[in-house]
Amino acid sequence: MAEFEALFAPSGYAIRTLNAFPGAPEVVEDRDTLEGNAAKKAETIMKFTGYPTLADDTGLEVQALDGAPGVWSARWAGPDCSPEDNRKKLLQELLDENDRRARFRTVIALATPAGTSLYEGVCEGEITTREYGQDGFGYDALFRADGYTQTFAEMDAAVKNAVSHRGRALGALLAALEVDPGLVAFSHRPS
Repeated sequence: MAEFEALFAPSGYAIRTLNAFPGAPEVVEDRDTLEGNAAKKAETIMKFTGYPTLADDTGLEVQALDGAPGVWSARWAGPDCSPEDNRKKLLQELLDENDRRARFRTVIALATPAGTSLYEGVCEGEITTREYGQDGFGYDALFRADGYTQTFAEMDAAVKNAVSHRGRALGALLAALEVDPGLVAFSHRPS
C-alpha cells in the first residue's frame, strides 16, 4: 500500500485501503494468471464498496525455472510459507544455475461498474546468489533490476518506485487516466 500511495500522490487521486470498508470480503487468489487474480480482487471489492477499485497481482518469473514461481510467487514454498521460505526455496532451486535472468511482472486491475481494465508493468533483472538489503518485501532482497547494482531491498523507495514493475503498471494506469479521467467515473456510491 505504501508503494501505491507514493506513486499515486502526485496524481491528485485519493486512494483508500480496505481498512476504510469494514466487513470487506476476503478474496481468495485462485486464478491461474496474474490477470485473473487482479481482476477477481478488484471486481469483488468494487461490488462490495460501490467505488472504482484497484487491485494487483505480482509474480516473479525466473527464466531457468520456466517462468516459475509466477502466479504462485507468494505461496511457492507451500500454503503457509513465509517470504523467507520462498526466498530460500528460490536460492536452492538456482544453486547450480548460471542463468539467473528473471523479471517481476505486475498486473493492476481497475474495476468500475462499466467494466474492468488491466495495466501491466514488467521489470527485467536477475536473481542474486544471496540476499542483499533489509527493505522491501517478498523477493526484493534477491532481485537486481537491469542497469542497477543494488537489489530492490537496498534501493531508496523513490528509485525503486521509478523502475519497478508495480511503478510501471501504475504509470500505465495513470497515463490512461490522463487520457480518459472518466475511467474512474461511477454511477453509484454505497449508501
